[in-house]
Amino acid sequence: MSILWTIIIGFVAGVIAKFLMPGDNEPSGFILTTILGIVGAFVATFLGQALGWYGAGQGAGLIGAVVGAIVVLLVYGMVAGRRRAI
Repeated sequence: MSILWTIIIGFVAGVIAKFLMPGDNEPSGFILTTILGIVGAFVATFLGQALGWYGAGQGAGLIGAVVGAIVVLLVYGMVAGRRRAI
């Protein structure tokens, strides 16, 4: 159940992160934005568990997932920007 909850939170976090961080190098599609949000939620969960913020069975909350999604969007923007410049 925790994986399903992380996916749902990541979906919402991806949409929120896109509204907080619009830009030219960001993904413009709704599906790609939500997928990156889900990846951000998993990254936030993994890092939170590694740093001891969350227990073994706990996932990232909405704020942590939004922060993770913003980080993933930043990385995606830098990689997409480099590909366009080449």
